[in-house]
Order: sequence, then C-alpha cells, then structure tokens
Amino acid sequence: MTDQTGQKKLSKQQAIAVERDLAKFANTMDSLVRIPFTKQGVGADAALSTIPFAGDVAGFILTLYAFKKAREVGVPQHKLKGVLKLAIMDMLMGFIPVVGTLFDVFIRPSRKTLEIVHEHIREEYQVYSDIHVVHPFLHESLEQKQKTSAFWRNPVVSWVWLRIPDLLGIAVLILLAVLLWAGFGYLWQLYQSFQTLN
Repeated sequence: MTDQTGQKKLSKQQAIAVERDLAKFANTMDSLVRIPFTKQGVGADAALSTIPFAGDVAGFILTLYAFKKAREVGVPQHKLKGVLKLAIMDMLMGFIPVVGTLFDVFIRPSRKTLEIVHEHIREEYQVYSDIHVVHPFLHESLEQKQKTSAFWRNPVVSWVWLRIPDLLGIAVLILLAVLLWAGFGYLWQLYQSFQTLN
C-alpha cells in the first residue's frame, strides 16, 4: 500500500514509532530542560548555538533529521516548506551572538516539525492519542516492558507508568502547599506569641 507521495505506507505501529522517535529528538533539540513555570524549554539546539557559526550549522544539520522522519511518515513536501524556512532562519539568526541563542530558545523547528507530523498521523493513520509524543521515552520503555511481561500490559499499570512525571508534579505541588501552610501557621503562632508578650 502506498500513500499520495508514492512511498510505501507504514503500519499504524510503525508510524507511532517514527513519531515517537521524532518526539524524543525534538525534546532533545528543543526542550530538554524546561524553564520552570513555563511551557518553554532549552535543548541541544540552544546549547550548540553558543558555539559561533559551527554550532548553528551543526544545529541546522541535526534539524534535517526531523525532516527525514517527517518524510518517512509520508508528510508531503509542501507542508514542510514553512518549517524548513524556519530552520534556515534559526541557523542564520544563530550567527548573531547572544540574540541568536535567545532566538533558539523560542524558535524551535524540530518541535514545529513534530506538530506537523502529529497532525499528519492523526489524519492519515487515525492515531488520536498523543501520549507517545508527550512522554516518548516512557512510552518506548513501556512498549519494551510489555513485550516481556503481562504485568506491564495491565491498563492501570500502563496508565500510571506513562503519567509518572504528571503524578510526581502533583505530589510536589501538594508538598509545597503543605509546607506553605505549615510555614504560615508557624509564622502566625510566632506573631501571636510576640503579641502576647507586648
């Protein structure tokens, strides 16, 4: 079976695997370390751009891998033209010291390519879940575990495993709330005891 580009069409599982690989790559390039309290991240692309010229060219060459993955899934070339222009602009802006590095943090061509691929996979393969994109490393690990153990095929276990970062985030928020409550309570008692002394 072939798609409109004349390529052999991938199976649904193969398309998910390619998109997951692209998500891992995009996370590494564009959002490896998340800036606290934002959806913005900093990745290898921004780190590479700190090396004048060579780092920006290397970042561009690495970004071409995202286009290769998009073509593998069958994304038409015309859908990728805008992102290719963005990647070229990202490289050229990177030649400007400091400004180029800041630009790299906010203009993320690999992430934009992933968005195009995700939309294509929704339309072409009817894959509506995005957990393999949101947590690609955990998804791949779970897939490997499910091949060898029935325990990991349990839907509840799978759900918990794929949401470990979210559950840990909730636990941290609850812990912060408890600590704030305890801290304010302690300060209030201190204030009350100070008032009774006067």
